[in-house]
Amino acid sequence: MDVITRVFTMEKLERNHRNRQVIPFLFLLLWDQVLMVPTRYSVLEETESGSFVAHLAKDLGLGAGELAARSARVVSDHDKQQLILDPETGDLLLREKLDREELCGSVDPCLLHFQVFLEKPVQFFQGELLIQDINDNSPEFPEKELLLKLPENSQPGTLLPLNLAQDLDVGSNGLQQYTVSPNSHFHVLTRNNSKGKKYPELVQDRALDREEQAELSLTLTALDGGSPLRSGTALVRILIMDINDNAPEFVNSPYEVQVLESSPPDSPILTVLARDADTGNFGRVSYGFFQASDEIQKTFSINEFTGEIRLKKKLDFEKTESYNVEIEATDGGGLSGKGSVVVEVLDVNDNAPELTISSLTSSVPENAPETVVAIIRIRDKDSGENGKMICFISDHVPFILKPSYKNFYTLVTENPLDRESRAEYNITITVSDLGTPRLTTQHTITVQVSDINDNAPAFSQTSYTMFVRENNSPALHIGTISATDSDSGTNAHITYSLLPPHDQLALHSLISINADNGQLFVLSALDYEALQGFEFHVGATDGGSPALSRQALVRVVVLDDNDNAPFVLYPMQNASAPCTELLPRAAEPGYLVTKVVAVDRDSGQNAWLSFQLLKATEPGLFSVWAHNGEVRTTRLLNERDVPKHKLLVVVKDNGEPPRSASVTLQVLLVDGFSQPYLPLPEVAREPAQDEADILTLYLVIALASVSSLFLLSVLMFVGVRLCRRAREPSLGGCSVPEGHFPGHLVDVSHAGTLSQSYQYDVCLTGESGTGEFKFLKPMVPNLMVQDTGREITGNLHCRDSFVFS
Repeated sequence: MDVITRVFTMEKLERNHRNRQVIPFLFLLLWDQVLMVPTRYSVLEETESGSFVAHLAKDLGLGAGELAARSARVVSDHDKQQLILDPETGDLLLREKLDREELCGSVDPCLLHFQVFLEKPVQFFQGELLIQDINDNSPEFPEKELLLKLPENSQPGTLLPLNLAQDLDVGSNGLQQYTVSPNSHFHVLTRNNSKGKKYPELVQDRALDREEQAELSLTLTALDGGSPLRSGTALVRILIMDINDNAPEFVNSPYEVQVLESSPPDSPILTVLARDADTGNFGRVSYGFFQASDEIQKTFSINEFTGEIRLKKKLDFEKTESYNVEIEATDGGGLSGKGSVVVEVLDVNDNAPELTISSLTSSVPENAPETVVAIIRIRDKDSGENGKMICFISDHVPFILKPSYKNFYTLVTENPLDRESRAEYNITITVSDLGTPRLTTQHTITVQVSDINDNAPAFSQTSYTMFVRENNSPALHIGTISATDSDSGTNAHITYSLLPPHDQLALHSLISINADNGQLFVLSALDYEALQGFEFHVGATDGGSPALSRQALVRVVVLDDNDNAPFVLYPMQNASAPCTELLPRAAEPGYLVTKVVAVDRDSGQNAWLSFQLLKATEPGLFSVWAHNGEVRTTRLLNERDVPKHKLLVVVKDNGEPPRSASVTLQVLLVDGFSQPYLPLPEVAREPAQDEADILTLYLVIALASVSSLFLLSVLMFVGVRLCRRAREPSLGGCSVPEGHFPGHLVDVSHAGTLSQSYQYDVCLTGESGTGEFKFLKPMVPNLMVQDTGREITGNLHCRDSFVFS
């Protein structure tokens, strides 16, 4: 029944208190301003965890969801967080069951200070929670048995102070009065000491007679004012002593002493002294604590013989700033004198500042303007200069620390950050007090800089040159382009692509690119003779938004392969009749009979040609110069030499493997250019053969005339062009420089064009009336032969030279 009554009483008190709550002031806290008048709420101790305290959102004038949107938090000054905030409903709730005696001890009222702060934007609100006491503790005496000595000659009205009882409750629930068991000699009075605490005094009602009764036993009861009442008892034994008419008296009272809180245990505090005018046992004084609390007894000790007071444990200024110690001096006759010692605890700088990160943003965009990274709270349990603090951060970081409210600071970015310069910052926050020596606390936080797409991809080269040999296999990998991006994540993911060409080149039929890794592939087989190279642009685009891109130039050079055999230009082998060369019998050794002219569509060494006489009617009569194809006589002719000779000349290039072509030459020996020489008259000639020889002679003469006119025109044209070239240093302003030429090869240019032009001196033979010419040393490559028309262009040297390819 008592339990039910207590529950109903608590609920009634709580309802009454809620009805008495005062509506808190509504306020708007700017960045660095806060309302200084706290709002007070109340709750009964021992209230279950999760109980409702107040509708905080309504008191602050905010909507139910606004607390959650603004990241509201409750921070208590106490080491433990006793309150929680439901950001969805705006209710302030208890985190755990509260024990007023544990939190505040004997302090009344018991207030729990807390702050409510909102992050977006930053606002601070101050509140107090009043913890109301309930009668959950009974009064207790420090000793269950008290011994008093009283002289028998004591008079009625004598006061005997007794040890007080301790009740952890406060107010009406605390200790209210004392009673003593019924007797005929004493009654008890309830008194208040200097601290306002109630203690009992035993009052003598009538004279004592030791011979009638040497000892009295009384029951002392301490009662509180709670509902229901709680009580505690102690036994009081009173010994009747012989007469001792002088009580001890302290020399100095009260005593005052200052002690550093850093003093070690067993340090002497001071020595008290009391004197007694009596002699003998009645004048012998002993010392002890009087009405000492548990804290006094745990903190100090006193020598009962010398009166020296020492520390039993280390002091803590932050918990207790001073002690009032009551001392009793008792003589051997049972008389006592009272004194007091005031111990003032001096603060030393023994507490390092505390630093708490209330809110932390671990990642900041690199282009963001001033951004709040963290909200920092500092405090120091010391006092005075020892409790004053300064807070600062490490140098050379783009952050600043701004004071916000009291001991709150905000860490913000000073300027927009650049992730590519630095992606992470370790910021050391230092808090130092102003005590001696200074104590410092440091805390390091890590701030990541998040990336934005502010860097375009960069190619490793501004242009790339890649080589591929003709007749390649399809889908051949020819190289890789590479680009990097200083950004990270998706912003650094690069995709490669081919850019549309500016010309009519069908790029997508020739080349492809791997969009992920930049590998380039040739899609089809290339022909060097048709395409010696091409160039295009490639693009690298990152994955950011918006995407950034760069481009680079790629040149593809096609390398020649020896896939073309030499082609004989002169003498033509597809004529209706083989070409016949005329050779006068009076020709000297080394006489130029003719020249085999051939080209190779390949280039480089694949177009270097060499000539070889493979077969002849008269071995040893003719020779072919390997490097230019000139056919010459090797000795003088005689009458035994046959009039007709057939020569087989092979033209071979220098490729790997080499390719070759052959040409057949007909050489007719003549005494002059009018009649062929027939050394064997006995051999009869057929009329048809004679007519063919005459026709051949006419054709040769006609061809020589037309060729002479054509060559003269070409030589004049080329000669004029060459003479205009100021860069030619020799040959009277019309020189043609000689290029390097192997001893046995003729260099022919790529794509069906001769890479070198050769200059030959033109000479007419003195023994013949026919316009015959010979070819001398090669001079300069300057002729191009095209596949389609196979057009041959000659250049004329100023000294009547003929250039032929």
